[in-house]
Amino acid sequence: MGYDVNTIFQIAGIGVIIAMIHTLLKQMGKEDWAHWVTLIAFIVVLYLVATMIADLFDKIKQVFLF
Repeated sequence: MGYDVNTIFQIAGIGVIIAMIHTLLKQMGKEDWAHWVTLIAFIVVLYLVATMIADLFDKIKQVFLF
């Protein structure tokens, strides 16, 4: 499961970059594009977290089922 702080920094970095892109697009008057970019970034982060949770459940299953 070798996850350490790198994944947390990766998710935080995605959040910061997307926040800047969202603000930039909103100031340009393209709010619909800003919302789409935010939604896509949310889906990417959700995928990252879901794979981490799946790995966690696999580890738990290995521990309790021998």
